[in-house]
Amino acid sequence: MHLYKITFNLKIISIITIKKIAELANVSTGTVDRIIHNRGQVTLDNVRKVNAIIEEYGYERNILASNLALNRKFHFAVLLPKYENLEYWKSQIAGIEKAAIEFGKFGVVLDYFFYDYNTTSFKKHLKKVMNFKCDGLLFAPVFYKESVHFLSEYKKKGIPIVMIDSNIVRNQKYAYVGQDAFQSGYLAGRLVSFSLQKEKKVLIFKITREIDSTSAYLQRIDGFYSFFIDRDEFSNFKFSEVTIKDSGITQLNKEMFTDVNSVFVTNSRAYIIARFLQENDIKGVRIIGYDLLKENVEYLKSGVIDFLINQKPEEQGYMGINYLYKKLVLQEPVENTHYIPLEIILKENYSER
Repeated sequence: MHLYKITFNLKIISIITIKKIAELANVSTGTVDRIIHNRGQVTLDNVRKVNAIIEEYGYERNILASNLALNRKFHFAVLLPKYENLEYWKSQIAGIEKAAIEFGKFGVVLDYFFYDYNTTSFKKHLKKVMNFKCDGLLFAPVFYKESVHFLSEYKKKGIPIVMIDSNIVRNQKYAYVGQDAFQSGYLAGRLVSFSLQKEKKVLIFKITREIDSTSAYLQRIDGFYSFFIDRDEFSNFKFSEVTIKDSGITQLNKEMFTDVNSVFVTNSRAYIIARFLQENDIKGVRIIGYDLLKENVEYLKSGVIDFLINQKPEEQGYMGINYLYKKLVLQEPVENTHYIPLEIILKENYSER
């Protein structure tokens, strides 16, 4: 029996921190950070010393640890409508604040810009954001034309942007968290088609503070019509669009609902139509709308509203900040589009969240 002596040449690699590298090279931690990330001006001598130490000891980058060691702050600008009287946006803020608490310990700081729900205030705050120094931007491009112009200018800054609620630019330049508005409208069309009457008359309501300014409504309406296009079995459907401002209930009348079988409300204000129908004892009209607002849920549970498509605004807010956190703080690859699932809520499957 032969015995063989096998010898292994082992090089033990120890993980070294930025702080330790700085001590050994006799430079500041900021200098080490600039060399590792290849940014800023440093002397060739310092580059050689730092790289020699990294080569000798090994350096495995711990992004969170290095950020904490450098006490680095990441400022995310948040541009949203004022939410005091807007339950949908209040839920968005709840998700954003949840993320702020979770990621605040890693240097994330939020800077809010709240605008009144009109284009004048929106444009005013766009200018403020344009001049504000930050690392990333989360915003809701509620007003289409103004938002498109803003994005074309803001992209020159090279700062990551994530949109919530409305996806106005369908490409890889900007990130988006929210529902696919076209598909949600398509789904609403399918829900309307479940009606059994031979003649179907459908009203499509746009209830907004500034008419023809928002993009999500238009995408939903396009998706809604798309469901019925080229479907011969639905050729007997007749559609009418109604646009009313703000609360709008004074602009409604009973004659408007004569022979109407279904109503599609393109945003979270389905309760306005439900209230009118209930107060005027108009029955047999199917209502499809969006979001689990308290008033919507009230009419859903009483059977006046038939379907609500839940956009999960709190999840949108959270995921928007989470996108910026992963991209900027962790420096991880992140998918630019995160679609919120299309969730249909009926009174039978509604539960308190």
